Amino acid sequence: MNQLSTEMLLDFWSSSALQVNLVIFMNLFGALLLGCLVGYERAYNGRAAGMRTYGLVCMASAALTVIAGFPLHWYAGHGVPSVGGSDPTRIIQGIVTGVGFLGAGVIMKEGMSITGLTTAASIWASSAIGIMVGVGFYAAGIMLTLLSALCMLGLGRLESRLPQRPAIGITLRFDSEFQPDGGELHAFLLAHGFNMAMGSISINYSNNSAEWRFVAIALCRRCGSPLIELSQHLAKHAGVKSFNIVHARN
Repeated sequence: MNQLSTEMLLDFWSSSALQVNLVIFMNLFGALLLGCLVGYERAYNGRAAGMRTYGLVCMASAALTVIAGFPLHWYAGHGVPSVGGSDPTRIIQGIVTGVGFLGAGVIMKEGMSITGLTTAASIWASSAIGIMVGVGFYAAGIMLTLLSALCMLGLGRLESRLPQRPAIGITLRFDSEFQPDGGELHAFLLAHGFNMAMGSISINYSNNSAEWRFVAIALCRRCGSPLIELSQHLAKHAGVKSFNIVHARN
């Protein structure tokens, strides 16, 4: 059969092929919603990965999993899962692994700030789109593309309007011989709308001088003082020799 014949090409958009694509779409949409739900919990607590990252990863994972359940519909039913000793599922594994390393290369960590997580997730999602198009699930691939674009463009705005607790990373260097009081510092942060994440504290003591590093989480989206205002008060805090404040998420 001519691979470019009209009959051959229309098989990719036949009724049975579209039904399979619709089933795949429902799986993708459900995975996107569940991933966003988990991602919002992380974003609310000031973590670097949010709704977009979790939504993209969950949806792409579902895409790569669900197409394995319809091998007879790959290539519009004109191909078989194993041809000439090659196994498409093993090729998919290699693609996912290789793109995973590529995505890891765009993740940057500077201090307590992490950037590039959503970019890495979108790169991985694009590999799933390419795989779906490669095996002939054109409609589902288009749907995954639209959902990914919606996730990238719309969820960021939605996430910014939902209740959250922004986090900041603070490094405090104290005067020589000064003994910082954890309770006093905790009260200072509460007065400015932040709560110290006790599990994030790192203390370094060198040359008779203490250095504290920790993450402070705002009590609500608008409760925390702006960084400029907070820095002005920290500059006047007793015993603080120098400090550094950064946003603790991308």
